Amino acid sequence: MKSSRSLMMAACVAATLCLASLAAAEAPAAPPKGETVMATASVTATVTKIDQKTREVTLRKGDGEEFSFVAGDEVKNLAQVKTGDVLTVSYAEALAYEVKKGGAAVAPASAVAGGSAEPGMKPAGAIARQTTVTVLITAIDPKAPSVTFKGPAGNTKTIKVLHPEKLQGVNVGDTVEITYTEALAIKVEEAPKK
Repeated sequence: MKSSRSLMMAACVAATLCLASLAAAEAPAAPPKGETVMATASVTATVTKIDQKTREVTLRKGDGEEFSFVAGDEVKNLAQVKTGDVLTVSYAEALAYEVKKGGAAVAPASAVAGGSAEPGMKPAGAIARQTTVTVLITAIDPKAPSVTFKGPAGNTKTIKVLHPEKLQGVNVGDTVEITYTEALAIKVEEAPKK
């Protein structure tokens, strides 16, 4: 429950940063719209040592830094990994929001999906989680500029708005549907042929 509340508040913070100024105009110039912000990161490392009995793997990143770890039992197909193989870890996250006229705060709903490599293949896996929550706009201060949200559990959070012009037509009583998605993928590929 507390983690859901924290996730909801984090999503509110990020959405508000994306949103922008709140104009208290009575007649909106255009209906409010949504936006999506995305970020990705990827790290590649080369297997420099592997001990199949202890499951200890040593990797070297592109900058020469080495680190070791013990692969847990959940790492399937470790026997397929050889010195020189390349491990790639990719992370992506996206935050999408949509301002809607009226409505009510709605508790977070999450979905998780994942998969892994078939037996006998190089290790690989991916997992993704998507959480959607709806928060209610309870106050708009165009002088600050800031907006106050009320979450489904009744908690409130006031956030400074970075781009006030984006909130033209947004009013107290509108809701913001926020969808946060994150995904992690790991794959091991054969050492490049020389």
